[in-house]
Amino acid sequence: MVRSSVSRSPGRFPRLRRLTAAAVLAPVAVLIPAGTATAQAGPGIGWQADLSTVDGDDVNVRFDGALRLTEPRTGPAGDHGDLSDLGDLGDHGAGHEGQLLLPERALDRPVDRIRAEVDAVTPAGSAVHVSVRGRLDERTWTEWQPAPAVLPRPVRAVQVRIELRSGNPAGASPVVSAVRLTGENSGSTAAPRAAVAEPLTYRVFATREGLVGGQTANGHIITARDHFVSFPSGKSLSPKGTGDYTVRVCREDRSRCEYAPVWEKGPWNIRDDYWNPSAQRQMWQDLPQGKPEAQAAYQDGYNGGRDDKNRKVANPAGIDLADGTYWDGLKLTGNAWVDITYLWTGAGPTAVVGTEGGPLNVRADASTSAAIKGFAANYAKVTIECQIEGQTVTGRYGTSNIWHRIGQDHYVSDTYLQSGTGRPVAPKC
Repeated sequence: MVRSSVSRSPGRFPRLRRLTAAAVLAPVAVLIPAGTATAQAGPGIGWQADLSTVDGDDVNVRFDGALRLTEPRTGPAGDHGDLSDLGDLGDHGAGHEGQLLLPERALDRPVDRIRAEVDAVTPAGSAVHVSVRGRLDERTWTEWQPAPAVLPRPVRAVQVRIELRSGNPAGASPVVSAVRLTGENSGSTAAPRAAVAEPLTYRVFATREGLVGGQTANGHIITARDHFVSFPSGKSLSPKGTGDYTVRVCREDRSRCEYAPVWEKGPWNIRDDYWNPSAQRQMWQDLPQGKPEAQAAYQDGYNGGRDDKNRKVANPAGIDLADGTYWDGLKLTGNAWVDITYLWTGAGPTAVVGTEGGPLNVRADASTSAAIKGFAANYAKVTIECQIEGQTVTGRYGTSNIWHRIGQDHYVSDTYLQSGTGRPVAPKC
C-alpha cells in the first residue's frame, strides 16, 4: 500500500591466530581535503569490543564465549550477485557471512584513525573483517572504512562492524575471541564540513534484486514489492532499520525517481565503492571514478571479464533494485540505465521518512493534487534543499502547510518526515 502524496515529518579453542589490522584488511588510501591544518596529535584511546552484544541488528552470528557464524552455509541474498539475468537461485561460489554491529561508542576526545587487533581462529577460506565509521553530526556518518580506518576528519563517536565470512567447503566458521580497538588523532584537521554540498551522481546499469524471502546483508528479510537498493560495497551498507546511506535513483528521462536506503551488497562485487575517487576505492583503483567494475568487466574485458569472486560477469550492473523500487517506484519493465545520486556524499539538512505504511509519494509541487514523480521509501534519509508553503496537510507528525523540496521538482509534506528539530530546517525556496 502506497501512502498518499503527502510526506511525513517526524571453552577451549585451538591456538588463536592474532590478526593485526593490516592482516584483517588492507589499509585504505584516503584523500585529505584541501585546506587542512596541522593540529597536535592526541594520545590513543583503547577499548575492547563486547562480542556478546548480539541483538536484532546483527546478522547470522552468535556468541557462546566467542563470536561465530550461526549458519556458516547460509549467506545473505547479495551472495548471489545479479540473479535477474542469471536465472539461477543457487549460490554462485561466494562465501557465507554474518556481522556483529556494535553500539555507537562516544569518545572523550576526537580521533581520525582506528586500528583493530583481532584474536581469531580462521579455517582455510574464512576471514574476519573489521570496519569503522565515525559520526559527523546528529544524522550523518562517514562511510564504513576497513580497519585500519582513516576517517576524513576527527570525530567524537564511532561505530564498529565485525564481519565473519566462510568460504570453507565444509562450512567451518571463523571463531573470534577478542577484538581490541585503538583510536588516535593523527594531528590533521580537515577543513570545516560544508553546510550544503552537491552529492555525487553517476549513470549505471540497474538490475532487479528479486529473492523475496531472502535475507539482505544487513539482516532485512525481503518482502514482495520491497523498497531498497543494493550496492557492490559494504562501505554504504545501512544498518538494519535505517536509511543512513540513501540514494535517489531515477530513470534516464527523470520521469520517475525513488529515494531508497542501501540494505544489500551486490550485484557482482562486494568491495567496489565505484562512486569514490579512484585512489580511495577499496579495489580496482585503476578504474575511473563512477565506473563499476562489473561494467568495465562486461564492456571492456577488465579483469578478464570477471568479478572479485572470479565469476564471469554477465551484465554491467552497478546497482540492484528491490522489486517495489524496480516495478513501482521507477515503473521499469526490464533492466535499464539509471541515474544514481549518492545522497550521503553531499551535505545539507536532512530528514527521515517514517516507517508506517507504504512508500511516500513524491509530488511535482506542494500539493496532494500535483503529479506523482515517484516514491520516498520507508527509512530513506532525504536532503532538504529548501521549503515552501503549500497545501495544508494532516499527517503522521501533525498538521502543516510546509512542504520540503528534496530534489528538482520533488516535494514532500513536512508532516510525514522526521526532521528531529520541530522548527524550520532549510531556507525558503
